[in-house]
Amino acid sequence: MKGEEGAADRVPPRLAPSIEGSFAHKLCAAGYWVEDSLLKKLDSFDRKILMLIQEDATLTTPQIAERVGLSQAPCWRRIKQMEEAGIIDRRVTLLNAKNVGLPVMIFVHIKLQAHGKTTLPDFDDSIRRFPEVIECYTLTGETDYLLKVVLPSIEAYERFFREKLSQLPAVREANSAIALSQIKATTTLDLTLVEM
Repeated sequence: MKGEEGAADRVPPRLAPSIEGSFAHKLCAAGYWVEDSLLKKLDSFDRKILMLIQEDATLTTPQIAERVGLSQAPCWRRIKQMEEAGIIDRRVTLLNAKNVGLPVMIFVHIKLQAHGKTTLPDFDDSIRRFPEVIECYTLTGETDYLLKVVLPSIEAYERFFREKLSQLPAVREANSAIALSQIKATTTLDLTLVEM
């Protein structure tokens, strides 16, 4: 254990400006440190920390350190390293959509009129400005985009569709599917799926 803590005392890696936003930077999402061209896989302590804070972001550093078997200082440094590397994106409070009055979830498949140089960026910018859309993905296959829309009622969705979504010039077709019930919803990434 002491050897592990000593290793954690190393100077936290910093992202070089030349690679920030690059492919090497994106490797952080796959479980790697990035320091210039050097890649270091996350170890078991890092993964335990990540699993804990994914389940409960309110845990304090002393609480996390005790659960993973580290002292507070090395544990804090590991968390800071993962924040700086972009592995920890942000810490938020998750709301219950139904309990705050947004019980209707709708998935919308979008086909575009064309795929020109300005069409896609313009559509992306428009979607980002719609607060009703909480997730948006580009897809392979028959449709171009998948939107996840959350609203208080079907009538609210109809207004959103008529007044906003269908008014975007790039949209050729929109097929909506209303979620009847939620079988599973989690924000926790299973890090055991990533090779050590």
